[in-house]
Amino acid sequence: MYQRKIPIDYSCGLNIAMEVVGSKWKFCLLDEIAKGAKRPRDLVQAINGITRRVLQKDLRELEMHGLVGKTVYAEVPLRVEYHLTTAGESLLPLIAAIDQWGLEFGPQLRNILERKAMPVL
Repeated sequence: MYQRKIPIDYSCGLNIAMEVVGSKWKFCLLDEIAKGAKRPRDLVQAINGITRRVLQKDLRELEMHGLVGKTVYAEVPLRVEYHLTTAGESLLPLIAAIDQWGLEFGPQLRNILERKAMPVL
């Protein structure tokens, strides 16, 4: 079993936040679940580039941290749906603010990256 080499510093809010949502896809997952995508298949279709393996890993971690809940329906085939918990819903204003910042910064980032890609003569 995995054992953490460096303990979490519970006196630093940034360390705690990064432990809980510090992944490329977790904010996207929380946002899509809030929009109504509940099943893993729907999440894979909604989030461009996420793999099923990473989806399952991140959903498991979000569930472990108490940001999402899971309902398993005893049907054939098995059906699983995810929903935001109160803690997960509390992140939605932060996710919206980060999304807005990203949209506003996008053109500037594009210019930076395009200049970096230009060959130097």
